[in-house]
Amino acid sequence: MAGDDINRGLEGVPVAATRLSSIDGETGELIIGGFELPELATNATYEETLYLLFHDQVPDSEELAAFRTDLAEQRSIGPAVHAVLQRAAEEEKPAMDALRMGAAAANLGHEDGEPDEDAKRVIAAFPTIVAAYWRYRQGNEPVAPDPDLGHAANYLYMLTGERPAEAAVRGLETYLNTVVDHGLNASTFTARVVVSTESDVVSAATAAVGTLKGPLHGGAPGPVLDMLQAVHDSGDPEGFVREKLDAGERLMGFGHRVYRVRDPRAAVLSAAAEQFYADGGDSDFFETVVEFEDVAVDLLDEHKPGRRLETNVEFYTAALLHGVGVPRDLFTATFGVARVGGWMAHCLEQLEDNRLIRPESKYVGERGRTWTPVEQR
Repeated sequence: MAGDDINRGLEGVPVAATRLSSIDGETGELIIGGFELPELATNATYEETLYLLFHDQVPDSEELAAFRTDLAEQRSIGPAVHAVLQRAAEEEKPAMDALRMGAAAANLGHEDGEPDEDAKRVIAAFPTIVAAYWRYRQGNEPVAPDPDLGHAANYLYMLTGERPAEAAVRGLETYLNTVVDHGLNASTFTARVVVSTESDVVSAATAAVGTLKGPLHGGAPGPVLDMLQAVHDSGDPEGFVREKLDAGERLMGFGHRVYRVRDPRAAVLSAAAEQFYADGGDSDFFETVVEFEDVAVDLLDEHKPGRRLETNVEFYTAALLHGVGVPRDLFTATFGVARVGGWMAHCLEQLEDNRLIRPESKYVGERGRTWTPVEQR
């Protein structure tokens, strides 16, 4: 067994200085690029947030227009990438596998450039990769990116082939901003480790997708939606929660590794979801969501006093993405579409003053063994 001096999972061990985001798990504060999360997420476009993370300042109108154009011009993916995504769809591979494959091939047909240009290429290509895969999965031809649409609107457009309603665009934009960066989480740390070797940002993004795929990191919003729909159908949130807790089962969407209060991202996304559903969504479903949260928090406190299992980001992610029209099977991939902006910003930050990330391990195995030839064992 490892000794008490081992920080399992590097918990509580600072390994990088960053200006990108700050988390206070005790007070529920999340700062992104110097802005309190509600200030940024509800006002910025995703392009403005990306510019902030890349340049440590918000753009003026000319800078924003140029940045938007640069991203929009790099959205397309070539025939080789399409062929991979079509094959993945035919074999019914999960969306995260398709995103990993597409991310690895994102620079096919594009000349390799400086890290900041390659980073923008990766960010621009992610929504196209996910949407093309989904269209193939449904037996449809992909929809080409529309350079006149913003990043969020274009993603919804490529999924459906129809211009999205403004309420859906604003809801998705808020989501993308809300989850774009979140400290040195597992996938972000992975991306920084990769570029610390002086590898490229495409490799970093591919590795980060593989990390995000794990259910302990990015895989819960889909099951949360399943739970919410089951509760809505039953009409009995309290009975559902009590049955789960009495059976010793985990209640998805509650509790977080860092936060000991309600996840600040849940607060932002709940407000965004409330606004979306008020503008014409399924208001009955959203009423169930709100009632379920209230019941679940109270009963969790009753069953597990002192655990402080508050609502996390996945709970309202499920409600909001479902509302704006993102298919359930694309929830984690859409998380990747958002978080890739943070990954790329961290890669560029790592490269500003790079040092190879190389932690140590503590050996706990045997010593003093002597070799016996196989015929004598």
